[in-house]
Amino acid sequence: MDLTFNTVIELLLGISLSAAAGFRVFIPLLVLSGVSVFGHYDLPTDFDWIESMQAFDLFAIASVLEVIGYSIPWFDHALDFLATPAAMIAGTIVAASVAPDMNPLIQWTLAIVAGGGTAGITKLLTNVLRGTSTAASGGLTNPIFAAVELAIALLLSVLAITVPVIAGLLVIGFFGFGIYQLTKVIKRWQTRKVSPESRQS
Repeated sequence: MDLTFNTVIELLLGISLSAAAGFRVFIPLLVLSGVSVFGHYDLPTDFDWIESMQAFDLFAIASVLEVIGYSIPWFDHALDFLATPAAMIAGTIVAASVAPDMNPLIQWTLAIVAGGGTAGITKLLTNVLRGTSTAASGGLTNPIFAAVELAIALLLSVLAITVPVIAGLLVIGFFGFGIYQLTKVIKRWQTRKVSPESRQS
């Protein structure tokens, strides 16, 4: 029973960090590297490269550059093309690094599906929401949207390490909100597509 509970906690930890990667690719890697370097979390031997000052410094620099890039209207959309596959890779890595001790084939399959999938879905939803923000304001509110994304990425990453159950619930809540917003966008698009035909008839 204890093993099952620990497994669920580790899965929630991996999914939460993966979702954070969907908001900002390098923030969860930076947090995971930081807590490992300073002795608050022990990563498996295969991921010792994350548990080094060199990796921590690299993730810190990459995080700063990513934050700056997403603060520039319109350039943030260009970044999305690169960040989407990068987020899936980062989600897979963080999910694998905190996965329960299991067969490597199962570990990486689970990491790709749960970690990479969660990061990819999160990134897709944020891309849609950013596109809505750009359409509504001409890109003027995008820096605010970027700041909110950064805050969520930081919050999710920290909560994933400290209280993964709460982080997991937040991820589920975000998915629900994102799917709701995506449904509204699709319905609005369908209404605009159908309305000219309705007027003609």
